[in-house]
Amino acid sequence: MTLRDDLLGRPASNWRGDFFAAILTGVAVLGFCFVLLWHNPLLFWNDDYEISIIPVFADVARSWSEGHLPLLSPYSWVCSNLAGEFQYGTFSIFVNAAVVLIWKFALTFPQQAAALSMTHLFALAMGAYLLARGRNLSAPLSVMVAFVATLNGWIMCWGATDWFGALGAWTWLPWAWWGLERALDPRRGPWRFLWPAPFVYLLVTGGFPYTVGMLGLLIAWLALKSLVQTKKLSALLPMLFGAMLGFGLSAPAWLALIEHIRGSAREVDPASAHFQWLVPLTALPGFILPVWTVKWVDFSTRYVPHIAMELACGLVPPVVLAAGLIGCGRKLVRRIKWELLLLGLVLVFSMMPSTSVFRWSFRWLPLFHLLLAMCAAEAMRLLDYEEVKGPVLKTLLSRPSILALVVANIVTPIYFATHAPGFKATLFVSFTFVLSAVWFFADARHKFRQTVSWTPTAVVFFSLLVLYLCLPTNGGVPKYNLSQKLLSPAPLDPQRLYLSLYPPPETAYGYPTKPLAMGMVVRPGSTSMWAGLHFVNGYSPVRPAGVARALSFYVHGDIDSDAANYLLGSQAGREGELAKIGVDGIVVANEVQLIPKPETEWELVHSDAEGRVYHRRGGTFARIRSVAVLDSKPNEQFSIAELQVVEDSRNRVLADVAVPSNGSSALLTFSRPFFRGYQARIGSTTFAVDSYRGLFPTVEVPSGIKGRLSLVFHPWWLTWGGTLSAISLLILLSPLLLKSRGSSLRSK
Repeated sequence: MTLRDDLLGRPASNWRGDFFAAILTGVAVLGFCFVLLWHNPLLFWNDDYEISIIPVFADVARSWSEGHLPLLSPYSWVCSNLAGEFQYGTFSIFVNAAVVLIWKFALTFPQQAAALSMTHLFALAMGAYLLARGRNLSAPLSVMVAFVATLNGWIMCWGATDWFGALGAWTWLPWAWWGLERALDPRRGPWRFLWPAPFVYLLVTGGFPYTVGMLGLLIAWLALKSLVQTKKLSALLPMLFGAMLGFGLSAPAWLALIEHIRGSAREVDPASAHFQWLVPLTALPGFILPVWTVKWVDFSTRYVPHIAMELACGLVPPVVLAAGLIGCGRKLVRRIKWELLLLGLVLVFSMMPSTSVFRWSFRWLPLFHLLLAMCAAEAMRLLDYEEVKGPVLKTLLSRPSILALVVANIVTPIYFATHAPGFKATLFVSFTFVLSAVWFFADARHKFRQTVSWTPTAVVFFSLLVLYLCLPTNGGVPKYNLSQKLLSPAPLDPQRLYLSLYPPPETAYGYPTKPLAMGMVVRPGSTSMWAGLHFVNGYSPVRPAGVARALSFYVHGDIDSDAANYLLGSQAGREGELAKIGVDGIVVANEVQLIPKPETEWELVHSDAEGRVYHRRGGTFARIRSVAVLDSKPNEQFSIAELQVVEDSRNRVLADVAVPSNGSSALLTFSRPFFRGYQARIGSTTFAVDSYRGLFPTVEVPSGIKGRLSLVFHPWWLTWGGTLSAISLLILLSPLLLKSRGSSLRSK
C-alpha cells in the first residue's frame, strides 16, 4: 500500500467523487444563504457580530497588514488580549486566512459578517457530507445530514448570526469525527493516526469551549464503543494519538484561554447564569414544529415566551427516526444503539444546569442535531431495505412520509389550540402541513424501499428555508444600527485614551429603542477598533483580571453605575486613578447624568444627541512615563528618567532610557493593560515587570542605566504552546518527510 492509498483509504476515483459532491453540497448551502440575504440583507448582522466580532476582526486584519501576530489589541483595554479571549480564533489558520481575504474587499459591515459566516457554513456542509459518506450512507442521505448539521435552528439563529466562535469551532466537528473514525479503521494502514489531527486543531482554535467539550465527549464515546466492540485497547491508540496531535497543534490557543481566565469575572459567574437557556421539556415539540412557543429562562434569568427556533431540524429527522423505531425497532436499535445512547445523553446535557465557561446548556443542540440526522439517515437506510411486517397501522406508520402527515395532522391543531400565532407563524405551520402532504404524495408514486429518493432531503431544505423566511432568526439578541462612518475616528481623537460611560447597549441601543444610526460617540463594545481609537472599554465575555474587574465592566463594555460615579466623581483628577491609567478623554452618553470632576480638569469638546466628549486640559498623556511616586509603593521615591519612545506597537514597546546615576532607581509606567507575560530588558539585562494593582505594567530601572528598553509581550503559554505545536506539526508532516527522503535515496 502506498502512502497516498494509506492516507486516502479508498480508491482515488471514489475520493474525488465524494469530495466533488461535498463541494456541491456546500454550494447548495451558499444558495440557501443567498436566498435569505435577498430577503434580509442584515441576516448575519446581530448583537455580538456588530459590537464584537467584526470590529475585532477589522483589527486582526490591520494587525496582519502591519506584520504583527494579533495577540494584543492597542484599541481596547478590556478586550486587549485577543488570544486569551479565545473566540477570535487567533491561532486558527482558517479563521485568519478568511479574515485577511474578506477584508481585502470593499464590503460593508453586514456583508463582511455574511461572508465570514458563509465561508464557514460551506466548510461545515462539506465535512458533514463526508462524515455521512464515510459511514456508507447514500448521497441523498449524506446531503440531508449535511443540511441538518449546517442549517439547523441553533447554528442559523445563534452560531452563524451572533456567536461566531461557536460556528468557527463547530465547522470542524464533523471533519474531526470523520478523521477520528478513519483513525479507528485498521484497514487504513499505520499512518491513519494523522487523519484527526488537523481537524482537531481547527476545532480547538476555532474559539468555542463548548465545542471542545463536545469533541471530548465524542472521543470518549468512540473510544468506549471501539473498546467494547474490539476488546483491544491497542485499537484506540491511533485515534487517541491523532487527537493528541491536534491538541498539541492547538496548544497556544487553549493554554492562552487557561491563563486568561484565571482570576477573571467569567471564573466567578453568578450561579443564576448556569440556569439560563436550558432546553425546557415542554419545548421538545419544537423539533417537529419550531414555532412552538413556551417559556425559556433568558439571559436575565426570567421565564419569557420563546419560539423554539433552536430546535428546527427540517421536520424529517425526528419523523424518520420515529418511523424506523416503529417499523424496525430492534434491528434499528441494534444498529445504532451507540448513537442513540449519545443522542439521549446530549439531550439531557442540553436540559441540565451548566458550569464555568460552559454556561447556557442549549449550546449542546448542534451536536444533538447532527446525531439526530445521523440516526435518521441510518433509519431511512434500514427502511429502504427491510420489509416491515406486522399490523397495518405499524406498517403504515413505518413509512416516514405517512408518519409525517399523521404528525402534522396531530400537532397542527394542538398548536393552534394552545397558541395565538401571528400571520407569518401561521404561514409556516400551513406550509409544514402542505410539505408533509407533498412528501406523502411524492412517496406514494414509488416504492420507498426500492427508490433512492431525494424527497426527504428537499423537505429538510425547504422546511428550514421557509422557516427563516417567515420568522426572525435573532429572537434572543438585539440588533444595532451601526453606521459605516464608524470607520472614521471623528469626533474623537486617535491620540487619546478614552473611558466611555453608556447604559447597557442591549437595552438602550437596540431596535426599536434606537432606530437611527448610532455609535459615533459612545463606541459601544469593541467598536473603537474600527477607527483605531484607544478605549478602556471593550466587549469581553471573559472580563480578565485587571481593569475589567477593577473597574466593574460588564460583557458589552458598559460599566457599573457605582463604579462610574466613583471614577468621575473622585478619580478623574490629575492624581486620580484615571490619570494613572492614562485616560485623557471621557465619553458620557446622554442617558448617563455624570460630569467628570473637577470641572477645571476637563473641557467639553463635543456634544450631540448621542453623548458628550470631554478632553483633559493640558494635552494628552505620554504612553510611557517616569514617575517619582506611586501609591502602590508608598514608602519609595524614584528618580525621573529621560525617555524617548521609539516604538509603541501592539505586542511591544521600545524606548531609549537614561536614569540619573546619582540617585535612586526610576519607575516606568506603561499606559497599556497588564497581562502576565511581559518581559523587559536593556541589552542582555532583564528587569522584573510588575503592575500597578493589576492595571498596567511597571518596570523599575536601576540608577545609572542607559540604553534601549524593550517591553515585549511573550507569555509562557506562547513559548510552551508554540514548542508543543511545532513538535506536533513535525510529527504530522513526518510521512511526507519520510516519503521525500525515500524518493531521494531511490533516485541515487
